[in-house]
Amino acid sequence: MSNWYRESSLLERRTFWASFGGWALDALDVQMFGLAIPALIAAFGISKADAGLLGSVTLFFGAFGGWLGGALGDRFGRVKALQITVATFALATFACAFAMTYTQLLVLKAIQGLGFGAEWACGAVLMAEIIRPQHRGKALGSVQSAWAVGWGAAVLLSALVFTYAQADVAWRILFAIGLLPALLIIFIRRGLKEPPRAVAKEAEAPFLATLSGIFHRDVLRSTLVGGLFGIGAHGGYAALTTFLPTFLREVRHLSVLGSSFYLAVIIIAFFCGCVASGFISDRVGRRANVAFFAAACIATVLVYIFVPLTNGQMLVLGFPLGFFSAGIPASMAALFSELYPAGVRGTGVGFCYNFGRVVSAAFPFLVGFLSDHIGLGPAIGIDAAFAYSLVLIAVLLLPETRGKVFEQTAATRA
Repeated sequence: MSNWYRESSLLERRTFWASFGGWALDALDVQMFGLAIPALIAAFGISKADAGLLGSVTLFFGAFGGWLGGALGDRFGRVKALQITVATFALATFACAFAMTYTQLLVLKAIQGLGFGAEWACGAVLMAEIIRPQHRGKALGSVQSAWAVGWGAAVLLSALVFTYAQADVAWRILFAIGLLPALLIIFIRRGLKEPPRAVAKEAEAPFLATLSGIFHRDVLRSTLVGGLFGIGAHGGYAALTTFLPTFLREVRHLSVLGSSFYLAVIIIAFFCGCVASGFISDRVGRRANVAFFAAACIATVLVYIFVPLTNGQMLVLGFPLGFFSAGIPASMAALFSELYPAGVRGTGVGFCYNFGRVVSAAFPFLVGFLSDHIGLGPAIGIDAAFAYSLVLIAVLLLPETRGKVFEQTAATRA
């Protein structure tokens, strides 16, 4: 990261850290759910399918949040929309700590989904417009690595809280910590400025016209194929990670601390994979980078789940599992941003990235449902491999966009 970071302006650096912090805290809030699933099942007396539905609802509403958040950024400005979305998911996660029924938790997880889906769309496009083209893939890949930071923080907090608190109280403590992202709003408000493009011509367009602009014939192909890409990327990740902690504990019979150690290897690898994907993407192009990581994901997931491995072998294989699963999401912000013109860029990025959540919302539920018939491991493996295959198909249908120059981007580097 050092070379491109040293070349960056003060505004570029501030934007990078605001986006990095927002995405890390997003991950903290979202990943705590997967870690709390066993406790939630016990607390509310629900099945694995019911627990999967909580994750599915979050993803489903995240899709609409992303589309809406991107359009809000196009219409009213990236920074203003970013503040609103951060506050939404932080407050919703905090409120989850006080849910007394399964239905209440379901509603709050839906609101959380709206917030974090919108936050990513606003932050990713803001970064894409501020960072110079030759470093766009590296910068946005590094921002995506923040997910590993938040994921790791969630695992550490989970291990700590569940070790020293009763399970029926521990999950509430975890969700209460989700209020932390609200503090980021102060930094966003003081340190960032709107790209001139984001507050100029688009402000005159009706909001509904902004929302529907991505279906104009000039960009319709990008929208449809980008949506397929999003389904595969999010479906694979959701199928793999939602029940992975449960798989390690119930199938591999690891303790909370033991499973946390295995997850730590995957999370560190995820961080490395995001950064590596950004550099590879700027070097060889968006399409070749995604195709490589998608194919590697399929192979690694199938081995990890279906090959009879010892615990030691699973620990070693956890690194390539995390590394390759990172490369796809790390490439999405730069690729999707480069597919759209200025007036609908935020809307397009938010839709493509998050539309996949509408369909991928079914994957955690399907894993939970199939696990009752074929076992948890095979259910995870089949769903994840199928989803990553969709990414391979989609990327072959998209154009190469590396190095695209955005309108008025240079004006933001003062």
